[in-house]
Amino acid sequence: MTPLPACCTPLNAHWPLPEPLPGTVFLSTRFDPALLNAGDFQRSAVPPPASIQRSVAKRQAEFLAGRLCARTALQQLDRLDCVPAIGEDRAPVWPGHISGSITHSTGHAAAIVGYKAQWRGLGMDLENLLSLERAERLAGEILTADELQRMADLPREQIALLVTLTFSLKESLFKALYPIVQKRFYFEHAEVLEWSDAGHVRLRLLTDLSAEWCHGKTLEGQYAVDGDQLLSLVAISA
Repeated sequence: MTPLPACCTPLNAHWPLPEPLPGTVFLSTRFDPALLNAGDFQRSAVPPPASIQRSVAKRQAEFLAGRLCARTALQQLDRLDCVPAIGEDRAPVWPGHISGSITHSTGHAAAIVGYKAQWRGLGMDLENLLSLERAERLAGEILTADELQRMADLPREQIALLVTLTFSLKESLFKALYPIVQKRFYFEHAEVLEWSDAGHVRLRLLTDLSAEWCHGKTLEGQYAVDGDQLLSLVAISA
């Protein structure tokens, strides 16, 4: 095993969401960009793409932390020794028989992988919880008209969570579905129908992406809040 760089904590396999996904491997780490050293990519055997080599320490550290989670998850799942490259669409490139997702937010990175024969799509997204002021300012860009209508019925102290949750889930939905449909879609093309304090969510597509993934199709998602961060996951089973 390649030793972890000083900027990353030991990889953690604790499952943070309400419903475990059978057959998947999930790993997370905390990272500190201030502890990143020039030789960490080489010592960790993670080749940095040119765009990462040119970027600031924060971007380099989050890329390295996410790729270390992904590589170890692939080793545990399928004994693969592989660091997912960045594709032309900026998404990680996974081995053909694997579904996966990498995410990071301030000081925290995670990856999940599974076999495509079991999970056709895996999309995971980590976000810092928005402040109430920022949530109210961004709501119109992230929420559909119906979602805004439902938000209006909420107590004001729940708005920041709802807007963060909606943003994160739509990111996770995109990461899970894009590899399947190979078609871009945006915040207005899906809605959160319902969400529970226990971390369960139902989403609905508002556009036709393919014959199977069409307007009105519903999907399940889940989320968990840990401190000031929210993790969401959309998994599409085979």
